Amino acid sequence: MALYYNNHSCVNCQHKSSIFGCLTGTELEMIEGNRYEVHFKAGEIMFKQGTPSPHYLCLTSGLAKIYIEGYGKNLILGIVKPHSYIFGPGIYVDNRHYFSAAALVDTSACLVDVNAYKQLIRDNPDFADEFIQRISKQTIMNFQQVVSLTQKQMPGRIADALIYLSENVYEENPFEMTISRQDLADLSGMSKESAIRILKEFKEEGIIRVEGDMMEILNPSALHNISQVG
Repeated sequence: MALYYNNHSCVNCQHKSSIFGCLTGTELEMIEGNRYEVHFKAGEIMFKQGTPSPHYLCLTSGLAKIYIEGYGKNLILGIVKPHSYIFGPGIYVDNRHYFSAAALVDTSACLVDVNAYKQLIRDNPDFADEFIQRISKQTIMNFQQVVSLTQKQMPGRIADALIYLSENVYEENPFEMTISRQDLADLSGMSKESAIRILKEFKEEGIIRVEGDMMEILNPSALHNISQVG
């Protein structure tokens, strides 16, 4: 069950997203008056697809996945790290979530009233510019994921997922997989059984090493080549 706190000040917070760097002290105080901190346990739903979206969610610790709930299976759109925020297009359309979010590990986040964000976008051009840049980057990532899922064979999709996890999420190699094999499959648009089979093939070919939750990419060039050829 989520626990609610409000222990930190936005003005002095060391965990806030860099997007808030262009705000004045007065604007940060306005955010402070329109947010609350929530702690989620691993596996807990942070918000659900189809529900109202009255808040932006800014991660301060942990990891979260954002995913579309499809017909019988999910598609993970991405993994969100600390100092990033989760927003959806529905906030400017019909005020609903078009994807779900769940904590992958014990996670903390600040929920900020959407009307406070909209006010900052209207009043602060630098904040609005940064906001648009982030939306644009997320859109580009979604385009790249569409290409991977629709034009690549399963080995290419798993290669893309492992590269994404190592270079963008964990930012290290080897790394501890805090996502499940099912999550890896949902990130790659395939069944869990297929994902496990391809991981086994990569391991047998000496491309990766897997020991429990630890994953090491032994041959990055081979993995990138598989990603390129699909």
